[in-house]
Amino acid sequence: MDTQQVSAAPRAPSPVRRSATPTSGVMHINTRHTSRFTVIGNHLAQHRELSLLAIGLSTYIQSLPAGARIGIKSLSERFPDSEARIAAALRELEAHGYLSRTRERLPNGRVVTRTCSYNQPNGAAQRRSAPTPKPRHQPPAPAPAPAPTAATPTPPPLPQPRNPLPQYLRAATALLTDLHRHSAAITLTEKDVVLLAPAAATWFERGATPAALRHALTHDLPQPLKRPAKLLRYRLTALLPPPPTPEHPTVLLQNCDRCDRAFRSPTPGNCPGCSADDAPARFPVPGG
Repeated sequence: MDTQQVSAAPRAPSPVRRSATPTSGVMHINTRHTSRFTVIGNHLAQHRELSLLAIGLSTYIQSLPAGARIGIKSLSERFPDSEARIAAALRELEAHGYLSRTRERLPNGRVVTRTCSYNQPNGAAQRRSAPTPKPRHQPPAPAPAPAPTAATPTPPPLPQPRNPLPQYLRAATALLTDLHRHSAAITLTEKDVVLLAPAAATWFERGATPAALRHALTHDLPQPLKRPAKLLRYRLTALLPPPPTPEHPTVLLQNCDRCDRAFRSPTPGNCPGCSADDAPARFPVPGG
């Protein structure tokens, strides 16, 4: 008896042509629709700014017959999404021109909402200033920039003598160096003395005596005194006496040839104290 040959039934051909089969990613198995279908443009299906809920909701609305109810409550009963999420998706569609909602008053006085769905984005709706939906998790707002710090005003320049006589500058340097003996709070560095000496010399040029200048610089000091040089700079500038007038000329300040102390005299020489020491002593004459 001959052996009967058994062969398997041939497989059905693949619905996808081998030449069109991609090596990776999605493969489309398409069947032609002849009824109950809706044409959706790729501008909606592949929209880069709409959420998936908004794209799906627009697709569903475009598939409905005219006159269908698409209120928020009706949609929330139809789908598992909350009313808040559906309302946000409807606002997205309005902002991008796929939906418009206007309120109209009927002849009987009733107010209704007229909803229009667009299968192409409505340019007029896109131009409206519709609010852009906010993301669920917004990054914290950046902290406000600190207010610009007000610039410290530049102090006025120190007074300078018109005729910088050497004796005025020497007397001013000696007075400033000796101030700590009259007020322990005033301690100046050598740099401070060199900077302030021309201003003090201007006081002498304008007729101030060393005692008057010393009193102006040391009287009624603030407690505690943190910046003595800054205070002296202010007082030397703000309390500067006016320049002499022709009716009241300034008597020159001289340095004593003997003790080097400053004194006022039209001519150089010895101060009154040293002059008194040099004067001959007067003795009573016997029988006078």
